[in-house]
Parts: sequence; structure tokens; C-alpha cells
Amino acid sequence: MERRKFIKHLVGSSVAPYFLGGLPLSGFGQVNETALGDDKVLVVIQLAGGNDGLNTAVPIDQYANYQRARANIALAENRLLKIPQSESLGLHPSLSGMTQLFEEGKASLIQDVGYPDPDFSHFRSTDIWNTASDSDKHILSGWAGRYLASENPDYPNSYPNSDHPDPLSIQIGSVLNTSLQGPVYPMGMAISDPNFFYELLTEEPAQTPVSIAEKELAFLRQMAQQTNQYASTIKAAASKVNSQGTYPDSYLANQLKVVARLIAGGLRTKFYFVQIGGFDTHDNQALNSDSTKGEHAELLAELSDSVLAFIRDLEGLGVSERVLTMTYSEFGRRIKSNASYGTDHGAAAPMFLFGDFVNSKVFGENPILPANAREDDNVPMQYDFRSVYASILERWFCVDTTSVNEVMLQSFQSLPLIQGAPCGFITANETVKEKLHFKAFPNPCDQYTNLEFYTEGGLNHILVFNSSGQQIVQPLSKILPIGLYTEQINTSSWSPGLYYIRWQNKDKQKIVKVAKR
Repeated sequence: MERRKFIKHLVGSSVAPYFLGGLPLSGFGQVNETALGDDKVLVVIQLAGGNDGLNTAVPIDQYANYQRARANIALAENRLLKIPQSESLGLHPSLSGMTQLFEEGKASLIQDVGYPDPDFSHFRSTDIWNTASDSDKHILSGWAGRYLASENPDYPNSYPNSDHPDPLSIQIGSVLNTSLQGPVYPMGMAISDPNFFYELLTEEPAQTPVSIAEKELAFLRQMAQQTNQYASTIKAAASKVNSQGTYPDSYLANQLKVVARLIAGGLRTKFYFVQIGGFDTHDNQALNSDSTKGEHAELLAELSDSVLAFIRDLEGLGVSERVLTMTYSEFGRRIKSNASYGTDHGAAAPMFLFGDFVNSKVFGENPILPANAREDDNVPMQYDFRSVYASILERWFCVDTTSVNEVMLQSFQSLPLIQGAPCGFITANETVKEKLHFKAFPNPCDQYTNLEFYTEGGLNHILVFNSSGQQIVQPLSKILPIGLYTEQINTSSWSPGLYYIRWQNKDKQKIVKVAKR
């Protein structure tokens, strides 16, 4: 077996290959500081299981439709937490810590993030989010891994070295996130859990296990040697931090505490991935006696309290300007709740960003909820999740547009997620809701509907989604001069029901709801 094929198969499996002193050997990368520019860090929090976006951020302006669709789990309007970025949005009462960050201008929310033709399988949808593939394509490499590999083309030869001693990325958890898989090699290392991290500070890594595959063993011994060297740099970085802020006693908080310590200790790692599970809330999502309590409330409280403690710790350690934190989940939940006081697999849901340089606003409009939601109704995509990734590469890691498109495999909408300082973008922190001209008429429609929109010029996209969130047609994808346009869509073949039409121009987009008679 060829060495590359062996390693690729080994690290791409669903289990970590083996452990070295608590460190699963999943492949290692290294920072190329010249190529990456500065010392910016991205911390990614995976909300595994599919977070219910509608009970995370409630559309107050459509509260009657929300309450009607979720009578058994709807949050009382007077219990919702208000944020200065939006008068029409209320956060779950468990998100008090994150609400503080919104009040301080250190948090932003991106509405209805997903992708066309969503897959409702946990495994497949997670794979799509991690690889940044289209839903009908299978890609073996991850979005972050491709970026790191493009900046380190000689990896893994001579890594680490005296100039670049630190791991390129770190996963807290026994299985390396697929996002960190490069085209050939994984570009990160996994620390099995926070307890093993603290054991590492006092113990030496174990030796490489015996194998009958001579060439593969030689390579794994090389990786084991790298593990020992990386362990030394991790221990050195951790030893520089003598005290940290107070964290809640939770699994997510313990992971983030380790990350803060390594960042403050001077480790030049660019990506950290952590995880909190349990968001597959098919039942008992909320209590019958009090919808603000239950499984979902506990998960959101752990997330919120952990993030606040992490941000406060970074501030106290003097490294908060270096760090951007992002949440994601493989999908959202259906609009209508089920009879088990839960929600079933859905489509789009909000993402959160935290940090000193976030453009602290609510991106997009509240999801459009039907007056009488059906069991299979979904929140349609407003933002493609790959636009978020691409914008972070462009506006946080300062990657040029051509390289971003190569890493992301195609071009995506650039969003002003970051305030100007890191990469020199001039970004206005708008607090006034933008008025976009996009309407459909006649509505309801029979044989056709007209779409009228005003474009600022450049590329314009129009997508049509059914009520389940599936893309059914793309009637427009064209570069247009500045001006007012009308596009007619033939709706004669559409089945009666609700449809959502999304228009995008540059960093702006809007969705209108159209009824077919």
C-alpha cells in the first residue's frame, strides 16, 4: 500500500488512529507565519446534533405565527432577552452571557445559515459543513485543511522545525474534525480531552505501537516524533500561564479553558476546534411546565456561560484581540414542534460570532414563518454557510479573493463580518436596518410571478425554495449594471403552497414569500 493512501485512509476514518500520552495521533501541521501574516486565531464551537434556531433567536415580529407553530415549547415573549442590535429579535433566556457580549458590541448573529438542497442526516450534513461541498458532491478534504495545506505545501516534510515549532491546528476531542483534513494529510492534532491535556503537562508521550507495515510504521514513527516535539511546545506554552479566569464546571468550558491557556501561552496555532453535543432534541427539548427549562435550555446555558467565561479570560490574559470565535451546527430544526415537546431535523439556523473585531449586528432578516405551519415546513436558507467561511478567510486571515475561491472550490458572497482593523477593510457597523427593494407580484400567483429588484451592479442570484427548504429552480445568475429590473418566473408547474424566493447582490440579500394557488 502506498504511504499516502495508507495515512489518508487511517486519518480519514471515524476513529482516532491511536493515542500518545493522551494525544491521539491524527496527523500534524505547522504554521507558516510568513504566509499566514499575523497571529490571528479562529476558535470553532460545533453544536453537534442540530441546534433549534427558532428557540435560540425568536422572531418577535412574527411571534403569533411562532407561538401557533410551537404551542408546547414556545418561549413566552416577556421572557426573551433583548439585544441592542435588533428590536424584532429575542434570545432564549438561557443566553444571558451572550447577551452581555451583544451589549458590549462583541457578538454578532447571522440569520438562517444553511445551504441549498439540505440533507437531514446528521452524518452527511456534518460532512457537508466540514468539507464545504455542495450537497450532491462528496469531498474528502475540509475547508480549513485545504487553506492550511495551501499555505504549507511542503508539509509534512521537516515539520516541525526551529522556525515553525507549533501545531497548525488543534482539536479538543479524540477525533479530528473533518474540517482540518487537507487534500492528502490532516492538518491538525487532537488532544483527546481536557483531562489528558493536564496529564500531558506532567507525563511523557508513549512510544509508537508495533506494526507489520514497515513503510507505514516508519512514517508513523516520524509522526510520533513530531507528536513528542509538539507536546514539548504545548507544555512550554501552557507553563507560561500561571492563572486564568473563572470558568463554569462544564465540558465545553473546560475545553475553552485549555484553548485560552494555549493562546495566551504564545502558541501560534491558527485553528482550534471544540464541541458540545446533545442538540438533537426530538423530545423533551422544553418542559411542559416551563418552556424556558429543559434540555435545550441547559445546552444553551452551557454554551452561553462558557463563551462568556472564555471571552473574559482572553481579555484578562491580554489576547482577546487575536481571537475570533464562531459557532456552527449541522442543521436547524423544523418550524413546527412535535408532540413530544421537541423538534425534528430541519434546514437553516443562526450562527454566532464573538470577538473584539466582530461587526456587531444581526445579519439578515428574521425568518418568514407561515401562519399555519405544516409538519415538514422549514426555515429557508438566507445565507450560505460557505459565505461565512470565505468571509472569515478574507477578512480575518487576510487571504486574497483568488485564494479564497480556490480553497472554497468556488466563489461565495463576501460578508462584512469583521470590523476593518485586521485586514484593512472599511466596515460600517450599521445599527439601522437596510431597506432593500425586492418584491414579487402577483402574489398569490397562478401562471407566473414578477420579481422586481434594484441592484447595485455586479452579480445577482435568484433562488427559489419550497417550504421544505429544497431549492427547486435558479431563475437568475447574471452580472447586471446598476438599476431597477423585473424578472418573470413561470410558476405554472409549481404545486400549490408556499415558496421562498431569495435574491442576492454583493453582500446583501432578501427573501420574499410567494403563495402558489
